[in-house]
Amino acid sequence: MFEGFEAGITRVGDVDIFRRIGGKGPPVLLLHGYPQTHLMWHKVAPSLAQRFTVICPDLRGYGASAKPVPDPENLLYSKRAMAADMVGLMAALGFETFAVAGHDRGGRVAYRLALDHPELVTKIATLDIVPTLSNWNRMADMAIGLRTYHWYFLAQSGGLPERMIAADPDGYLEYTIRSWVKDFDAIGEDAMRAYKSAFRDPAAIAAACADYRAGATTDVEHDRAVLGTRKIAAPLLALWGGKGLASDKGGQIDIWKQWADDVRGKQFACGHFLAEEAPLETIEALLDFF
Repeated sequence: MFEGFEAGITRVGDVDIFRRIGGKGPPVLLLHGYPQTHLMWHKVAPSLAQRFTVICPDLRGYGASAKPVPDPENLLYSKRAMAADMVGLMAALGFETFAVAGHDRGGRVAYRLALDHPELVTKIATLDIVPTLSNWNRMADMAIGLRTYHWYFLAQSGGLPERMIAADPDGYLEYTIRSWVKDFDAIGEDAMRAYKSAFRDPAAIAAACADYRAGATTDVEHDRAVLGTRKIAAPLLALWGGKGLASDKGGQIDIWKQWADDVRGKQFACGHFLAEEAPLETIEALLDFF
């Protein structure tokens, strides 16, 4: 996977960020989601690298990147903090502006990055998400709540989700991915082995729970402070799976228009993991947009 890409670690502030870089051309930053790592882009990144310089990092708390001990205020794993990591990474690599695509939690980092640093982001694509505050608001719908129960579970305090997941991390990760995918075989054995290996780390489990606790507290506060006062200035492409977590009676574009000025979107016939279940469609959409 990632043939021709350079792997390395970049120090950003007080954290080390693992990243792969490949290709030539304008920079495109690809951000992974939960419960995966940058490897989720392995079917997409090589094709994008034919026209762009592609940067695929592990977010803090995931994969081979640093995993700070979570803080009580849920600031260290806020999307604002993760977005600041990406700003520092891209600056360290010499990129003044860039396009960004994010899946799942990476999509939340991407839209926070575009809101907090509008001068840096030329275009933004989100894969199978709606904004955090909007998602909490729509979870009163029973069908949506059942698909996204993990938002409540992982956000519980006192170490409960960490202990339960640590009892069988491989089983929990596979259950999670199977629950959200339309075609499990599309994930691939090599990728699943890598995801499981990364997920077994107790520090990664703690970080993922902290990520979701931030999503129930700090991230919501940051979203509320913005909604209705300013919008994402960069053009935004929303992609989602018809069987994914963001699927909601076709209302994704209307939701995103509350947050961004220039919105377009497309649904794919797949589950949550677009880059692995529908790689050709994802490549085509991102190439056309970027």
